[in-house]
Amino acid sequence: MKKYIAELIGTFGLVFIGTGSIVVNESSNGAVGLVGIALAFGIIVTTMIYVFGNISGAHINPAVTISFAIKKDISKKDALFYIIFQVLGAILASVILKILFPENKNLGLTVVSGTIMQSFIMEVVSTFLLMLVILGITQQGEKESKALAGIIIGAIVLAMIFVAGPISGGSFNPARSIGPALVSGNFQNLGLYIAAPTIGAAISVFIWKYIKE
Repeated sequence: MKKYIAELIGTFGLVFIGTGSIVVNESSNGAVGLVGIALAFGIIVTTMIYVFGNISGAHINPAVTISFAIKKDISKKDALFYIIFQVLGAILASVILKILFPENKNLGLTVVSGTIMQSFIMEVVSTFLLMLVILGITQQGEKESKALAGIIIGAIVLAMIFVAGPISGGSFNPARSIGPALVSGNFQNLGLYIAAPTIGAAISVFIWKYIKE
């Protein structure tokens, strides 16, 4: 149960700080900016990995959990409960943001700015790269690499938001998109933000297996 709670808190932190930076940016007429939003996501991901990495692995992302389940590094039962608690954490974070900023309608919702196809491909490719980095840094068996895992994974999240943020909203994480969508009641393109990251992360598992073998 402890690892499920860790996933809940980790995803809560990601959504509260990450989407919270978007909400604050909107409320402050752009005071945070894209750089600030990217830093908020990158730093909170790094922090949660170091806090909960030894407890649950700090997936804090259903796409990551599904990929580890495909790779058989986590049982189907654990994967199911990880995803449930991740989504619960995201919803709880969005509820609190709604209480704090009742005038904000979208709560950091991921929004398609370009075309649907642009956003879909951006989310697939970005999550593919994210998962590939996660696999590369956590499964090499080198202590030095694992010690730097949080910093490297946080850095790739930060970098991807610079590129994907203005186009797809930079989700790479179904839970991060589900929380604001459910609480705001805006389900537009939610299916894209569930399917694309999951597909991208899953593809990376097969590519990684091929490279390693």
